[in-house]
Amino acid sequence: MEAALGGRYTVKSTAVVDLNLFRVRISSNLADFQGYSYFSKFVEPGPGAPAPDYEVVCVDLDAEPIDPDLIEPLADRGFRADRFRGGFYLTHHYGPPAYLATRGNRIYVFGRNLDRTIWPYFTKHLLTIHAVDHELTHLKAAAFVQPGAGASLLFGRGSGGKTVFITQACLAGARFMSNTHVLTRGSTVYGVPSAMRIRRDRCFEEIIASGRLDQHLDANEYRLDPGLVFSQEPPAEAAIRNLCIIDYRPDRPSRFEEVAEEPFAAFLDLFAFAIGTYGLKDDVLAHLGDDFDRYGEAYAAMKRRMHELIASTRRLYINADMLDPEVRDRTLARLAE
Repeated sequence: MEAALGGRYTVKSTAVVDLNLFRVRISSNLADFQGYSYFSKFVEPGPGAPAPDYEVVCVDLDAEPIDPDLIEPLADRGFRADRFRGGFYLTHHYGPPAYLATRGNRIYVFGRNLDRTIWPYFTKHLLTIHAVDHELTHLKAAAFVQPGAGASLLFGRGSGGKTVFITQACLAGARFMSNTHVLTRGSTVYGVPSAMRIRRDRCFEEIIASGRLDQHLDANEYRLDPGLVFSQEPPAEAAIRNLCIIDYRPDRPSRFEEVAEEPFAAFLDLFAFAIGTYGLKDDVLAHLGDDFDRYGEAYAAMKRRMHELIASTRRLYINADMLDPEVRDRTLARLAE
């Protein structure tokens, strides 16, 4: 790629992001590339620093125009590359048209406003293919650990209260692990460090008003580094104790109930299982060389691992106002039982 496009763009910033079980080098031809703001843990450069497992090179075509006729022959072919060309990245994320060019564990992307591809697409994509390659399960979930009581994973619909729940739990003494993504192996969970994107509401009003937070990419969102509010270092891994569907609905009665395995699995299939939840089936198929047999085995194995976790762990549905100290303390005590 560098030989074909040598001299037509210059890398002006780079960072190695630590996602716990693996690392990603992100580079850009913009000195102030905002794609780094999604993350909270980085590898310091220098002798002995671990090498990145993957690389993403973002080339902004407004900063350094490159003739599309030069890029097109180098770009990927297939479902995701075609979607990027049309400005559709993943699920409901859209933007200017872009070109993907994959070379082993290095991915080049040429386009505009590429900071908006880093979390919506590349992070999810890399977590999922890493899980496929290393017999892990990638789930959309938040996670925290209660001292002496193991980890609770939080699932739910959008705006269902997961961020408020984990924030209040950690302010009450639990240890933060992850706000959006986890990887699991057996009954062990591995957190994925990232910044939290929060909105102005009664949970976060005070810290937003303090002026200590940077505004995130969207006008109504702010970037919160977990280390700013949670004093304890996140554990790298923990034993899973609870799987919780968080569904805060103030107009309905409070609930803390165990859920049967089948309906719980039906919910996680579409709200947490990453391949389906994020629409990454074509990406996994391409990663496995468009080999039907390999894809079928990998997909079935990851689905089986998720269902084994569901079958072996306490499953809960929770509707609780975690901003009420009495409700919060009672809920956390029941999780630790």
